[in-house]
Amino acid sequence: MDALEAMRTIGSCRRYKPDDVPDEVVFRAVEAARFAPQGGNRQPTRLVVVRDRAKKERLRDLYLVPWDKYYEAASAGTASTGALGEYDSAQRAADAANDFAHNLAEVPLLIVVCARSDALHVTDKDQGRPSVVGGASIYPFVQNLCIALRVEGVATTLTTLLCEYEAEVKELLEIPDEYLTACHLAAGYPERPFPTKLKRMAVEDTTFLDRFGDPIR
Repeated sequence: MDALEAMRTIGSCRRYKPDDVPDEVVFRAVEAARFAPQGGNRQPTRLVVVRDRAKKERLRDLYLVPWDKYYEAASAGTASTGALGEYDSAQRAADAANDFAHNLAEVPLLIVVCARSDALHVTDKDQGRPSVVGGASIYPFVQNLCIALRVEGVATTLTTLLCEYEAEVKELLEIPDEYLTACHLAAGYPERPFPTKLKRMAVEDTTFLDRFGDPIR
């Protein structure tokens, strides 16, 4: 499988087989992903790959605190505002994510993505909006990792809800103070086949030439 096919069929996986993902598979994926571009080649990213059942259960319990609130609000919102077909589709998606959340400890691997805070070049901190630029040295690596795992037949789901409980996660996994948690990946062999017909916006709707609004053709 080449990278282009992997990008077109990666999706987010909510249901996994119980089969373990061997260390050598993870090693190969990280070995490829580490060449992602990053500011100043500072290489701030570190990974903690969690297999231990008790630690995964603790991460699940922390995850469910914000998730249960989100799921309740999302279910109420889709029921009150959506048309029947839209409601059915949105509710199915929410229910699948809810099953994923409550079964998080069953996922073979939970990968905690950390980054050294002082190695991030944050140029938008004074813009009066949420800062995102620091992620430029983190998330290209994360996407590389997801693609590399996809090539290995391993599915992933990226989540950031656990970042609300960074202090608890850092204590659980003994992450040093100088590192932040940027996101978390669930990873394992998918219970169902990888998607082949993912729906995304057309290029003309997202990419413009010379000025915002003039679509590239």
